[in-house]
Amino acid sequence: MLERPASAPPQASLPAPSSPATPGWYIGLMSGTSLDGVDGVLAQVSAQQCQVFGHASQPFTSDLKATLLALNHSGSDELHRAALAANALARCSAQVVQQLLADAGLPAQQVLAIGSHGQTLRHQPQAHDGTGYTLQLQNPALLAELTGISVVADFRSRDVAAGGQGAPLVPAFHQQVFGRPGQHLAVLNLGGIANLSLLGADASVLGFDCGPANMLLDLWCQRHTGQPYDANGDWAASGQPLADLLARLHDEPFLAAPAPKSTGRDLFNAAWLEQRLQASARHNAPPQDVQATLAEFTAQVCAQHLLRHAPACALLIVCGGGALNGDLMARLQAHLPGLPVQSSALHGLAPLQVEAAAFAWLAQRCLAGLPGNLPAVTGASGPRVLGAFYPA
Repeated sequence: MLERPASAPPQASLPAPSSPATPGWYIGLMSGTSLDGVDGVLAQVSAQQCQVFGHASQPFTSDLKATLLALNHSGSDELHRAALAANALARCSAQVVQQLLADAGLPAQQVLAIGSHGQTLRHQPQAHDGTGYTLQLQNPALLAELTGISVVADFRSRDVAAGGQGAPLVPAFHQQVFGRPGQHLAVLNLGGIANLSLLGADASVLGFDCGPANMLLDLWCQRHTGQPYDANGDWAASGQPLADLLARLHDEPFLAAPAPKSTGRDLFNAAWLEQRLQASARHNAPPQDVQATLAEFTAQVCAQHLLRHAPACALLIVCGGGALNGDLMARLQAHLPGLPVQSSALHGLAPLQVEAAAFAWLAQRCLAGLPGNLPAVTGASGPRVLGAFYPA
């Protein structure tokens, strides 16, 4: 059961367990496809629980964000640029770690490990040679040096090596913290990409990526308003969805593909959107109408996947930045009449903390020698211990 105390306990009561099998201090770091920065949590984690005690975030500088975005595509001298960007990402992550420790009054020596996701630049599992690859940029060795804390990183590649998608990895964590015996429910993460975890009444778990969420919304908002995101979805709410563009957006084979499936900026990017704008002859439409269309598209895609795969679902819990978008939440609720659509904040964990907490939990699984993937979700040939360890 997950609980979130109002504040960190006094330092005298902070245990330093000798085994990762017992509850211990972990830090989880997540930088998602939205490219807005690094989110981190300080948590007490064991195989049975995850209690979050603190949250901190550090936005990317405009230069780092631009570099990471450019590295999603081939370019000149990209190995050099990627290496320097990895160093910058490690420094940004270290700032989050230092803030978490300072807020809790916790010495670095008491943290068993940092679980660091890194920044996904390319995600092409099962492609090219049949195995494919997934690439999360980071420098975990530098992060260990800067923080004095052991780091677990590179969580996705082992699942890909075992024939899986490498994503999503959060459904197992969602089951741990949100699952309820005897009840069908779902957890929707609205980050850059929307991914859905289906938690069965019998403790079964399925999960997959649905399609884009904040990624295209943020891109369009930045381009036309200069703001990094559409706060509360107010700009989208001021427009009207365009039926012809909406139809073009839905005409994407990934949306109808069976699970297991995962996606990212390799597919859903500015070029993908521009193609559909041109094909719909609505590239001169009012930009707020395009934003409304993108919001409606996200809500429709998520609702359709949920109704297709879990018609008996009794509750939808929403996390990620999209849970703070009132317009998007209202559109989801409109497409799921009679089904409660609720923020994860009502269920013990704030929306912006869920993914970071998942990687703290996955770090604990790695240290304890426990598998972190679910083959039913990723399609891997079996359970695997995920992550590479960089000792302090």
